[in-house]
Amino acid sequence: MASRLTTFGNDLYTGKRSFNFVGGRRKWYVIAAVLVILSIVVPLVRGVNFSIEFLGGSQFQITNVQNATAEPATEAVASVVPDATAKVTIVGDSGVRVQTDQLSQQDSHDVSAALAEAYDVPVSEVTSSFIGPSWGADVTRQAIVGLIAFLLLAGIIMAIYFRTWKMSLAAILALIGDLIVTVGVYAAVGFEISPAAMIGVLTILSYSLYDTVVVFDKIRENTADDGDESRRTFAESVNLAVNQTLVRSINTSVIAALPVAAILFIGAGVLGADTLRDISLSLLIGILVGTWSTVFVAAPLYSQLREGEPAIKRHDLKVLKERERAGSSVAVEA
Repeated sequence: MASRLTTFGNDLYTGKRSFNFVGGRRKWYVIAAVLVILSIVVPLVRGVNFSIEFLGGSQFQITNVQNATAEPATEAVASVVPDATAKVTIVGDSGVRVQTDQLSQQDSHDVSAALAEAYDVPVSEVTSSFIGPSWGADVTRQAIVGLIAFLLLAGIIMAIYFRTWKMSLAAILALIGDLIVTVGVYAAVGFEISPAAMIGVLTILSYSLYDTVVVFDKIRENTADDGDESRRTFAESVNLAVNQTLVRSINTSVIAALPVAAILFIGAGVLGADTLRDISLSLLIGILVGTWSTVFVAAPLYSQLREGEPAIKRHDLKVLKERERAGSSVAVEA
């Protein structure tokens, strides 16, 4: 198996075997556009499940519960504040977290007592806290400012490093698509968007750009070596670079995705750690979507942005004419 994978990687690197990522870019663009549109429509239809940190409200934590189920908490809150909306989460094997709308001090005290009675625990095992919506607004504003600053700085640095703004533009557009798809998946599965999830979303920016930079660096190397004597068109050089780094991209994604998936399905599912769930889900989505967008969107888009340049058009036309003459010569000899 290992030898076959090595042979496969060598064939991709030498060009003996190749996948036409750049040539099939219209198909990839359509798929990417559908994913982005769905990721925009789903939150509009289903809404986005923001956590209490963004919306504000009251939160109660009950520990050392013998029978950790949601029904007693729902009934306890309804018995004190019938109009309140209670969101109950089971934390591990003996913990229950209840989040409600903003309650008065007296209502919070009464709900704590009702929860203690419902779960047959001392009142000391019930802790309550209040989170104001202004805190969530500050977090949202800071996250947006940080995102914009990151995109601007990353775009400028990439443009300087690669000596072309078109490569930077292709990378940033693919990255924005990754963010939109990640938010769409969150809305589709109904997971909360919490500060931990925001941290995960911001973290995937660096991973997605890392994979893109690796592929783009190989593209720059290939296209820089293309002189007047090159027999490859610009698009073919870009496609060769993507194939040469394909195995590396897949291996990096798999290695990164496996531990993140373990955190998501074991840490969150078995242990009930919501913070781990929020971070790991965004990381897992970002790793998978980031790798896909680099290969199928960013690289083909960069090639398309450059193919219209006069020097590249002249070179591509020369290569194609030489192939036609070579083909005609073979046909005459036959």
